[in-house]
Parts: sequence; structure tokens; C-alpha cells
Amino acid sequence: MKNNQNNVMVCVTQQKTCERLIEKGKSLLKNENDHLYVIHVVNEKDNFLDNYSDGEALEYLFGITKVMGAELIVKRSKNILATLVTFAKENEINTVVMGESPDQKNPFEEKLRKKLKHTTVWVV
Repeated sequence: MKNNQNNVMVCVTQQKTCERLIEKGKSLLKNENDHLYVIHVVNEKDNFLDNYSDGEALEYLFGITKVMGAELIVKRSKNILATLVTFAKENEINTVVMGESPDQKNPFEEKLRKKLKHTTVWVV
């Protein structure tokens, strides 16, 4: 990775409200060498695209990432945290954007910060 390159990973669910997270990720790009990745990791135990609204939400997500110039990654995993950390390391991510948790304290966010010590994490 070039020193001036900013690789941004936006962690999303299939909710249409994730557009604000992607917009924040895009705003963090500094030049045309930067990369914006939008990643959605589905727990292997969960149904994926089991009903129409899931498919509709995924189509919406694909459309908005395309408009924003981002790459959409959808993965299935038994360990969501490990999958995100691996992706971040493999793609030299230096900025992560994720949504706020309804809980005041978010253990997932804390674990992600510990695993990606040299990465800036924005909670939107």
C-alpha cells in the first residue's frame, strides 16, 4: 500500500439505513488511489436471502455501493469478527466505519479495536 493511500472498510447489515455509513466511508477518501470496501458478513447459522425483503435490501445495498464507487463484499462466516479482521489485514484497511450499537457499550466494537490496533474506527 502506498503511504498516502486510505483503504476504508464500511461494515454493514442488510438494512437500508446503512447508506449513511457508506456515505461516511466515501467522505473519508482522500484521492483516487483510495479504496472503499463495503462488507456484510452473515453468520453461517442465519438464513440468508430467505425472504423477499432480504433480497430487496441486498439489491439496494449493491446499488448504493455502485453509485458510491465502492466494492461490495458479502461473506458467510462462523466468526464474524475474525472474518472482518482478516479482510481488513488482507486489504490493508486503515479506516473502519461501523454503525452505533443500541447498547451504550459495544463489546463487538471494543474487540474490533483491539484486533485492529493501527486502524481508525469511526462509529456513526
